[in-house]
Amino acid sequence: MPLILLRDLTRHYTVGGETVRALDGVQLELPRGDFAAIMGPSGSGKSTLMNILGCLDRPSAGEYWLDGAAIHEERDDALLSRLRGRRIGFVFQTFNLLPRLDAVENVELPLVYQGLGPGERRARAELALARVGLADRHRHRPGQLSGGQRQRVAIARALVTEPSLLLADEPTGNLDSRTTGEILDLFDRLHGDGQTLVVVTHEREVAARAWRVVHLFDGRVERVETRTPA
Repeated sequence: MPLILLRDLTRHYTVGGETVRALDGVQLELPRGDFAAIMGPSGSGKSTLMNILGCLDRPSAGEYWLDGAAIHEERDDALLSRLRGRRIGFVFQTFNLLPRLDAVENVELPLVYQGLGPGERRARAELALARVGLADRHRHRPGQLSGGQRQRVAIARALVTEPSLLLADEPTGNLDSRTTGEILDLFDRLHGDGQTLVVVTHEREVAARAWRVVHLFDGRVERVETRTPA
């Protein structure tokens, strides 16, 4: 079974008495170990799809299977929260780091919510920072780091739980071209290590690194390109 399987997935909203078809019968399979980019114009359903893949929202109808789990059947918010915390890592455009915590403390946060002890949290956080090339910056606070370094801390935080799926929402949107290249090189290395990545982006440079590009239009999958990256 693929890591991600969507069957006739819909997400409809009612706004002012009108139905908004944010997602309208999405069919998609992404294998384990994939590197996929999701693209489409504004209003195509990218953010809605990201929220559903990340278990932050529920579909109106259809099926969502993640790592063999029937997400569409789960109605317990606490169980979904635990699943999200253990199987999914999130990377955001704005980093979402806590300014009063240093890098290693920011990376530890997901493990605090899992109830791990201080020693194990610290060891795993330091290992995650080393994976993203920041072993020598673990005591720096976000204000002491460049934009690229802050995004690396955010990626380390997403990786520290060893998730099945890494979701990134416009991860290079706040970075210059050189730093964007560095972050994409890091994604390539993580993918080479077997990490499954799904990136929502409007940047062709980002999509060019992906092995699969999913094009959305009006809430549907318009086409899927599978190719060897440039």
